[in-house]
Amino acid sequence: MKTDFETLKALSTYSINHLKQAEMIDFAVDNRAELIDALATEYGVSFATDENIKEQAIEEVEDKFGEDIPGDITETEMFNHARKEIIKSFNGENIGGLYLMESLHNIAIRVKNFLLSNDLVDDVYFSDEELIDFLVQRIRDFAPKRN
Repeated sequence: MKTDFETLKALSTYSINHLKQAEMIDFAVDNRAELIDALATEYGVSFATDENIKEQAIEEVEDKFGEDIPGDITETEMFNHARKEIIKSFNGENIGGLYLMESLHNIAIRVKNFLLSNDLVDDVYFSDEELIDFLVQRIRDFAPKRN
């Protein structure tokens, strides 16, 4: 399965749903879609998608060889090598096809800070530590096909 911004939105929806079910946050139902999009954008700082990796690999190949590459750049050996090197830089760490650009703990801290500062969230009911632990576990369990 290829990952893109829609996968980040799925993770965002999954996170918001679990936080709401656990009664850890409160927000106006009318703002749900906007909150999901905002959190997906925030997750985009912490995760790389297949689409991000593809774009980065294309840029690397074009930087090295210019735009004189014949045919579809994504079918070249240079592109495949660049893509593999980028993926290797994440040490193989991925969740639901999303590559971690920082530790899971730091991602949870980022989401906690987002929830505490975002105007779309009316209230957060648990301590920072409880929220971080909850988010680490939920994010770790994310699988787009299941969710």
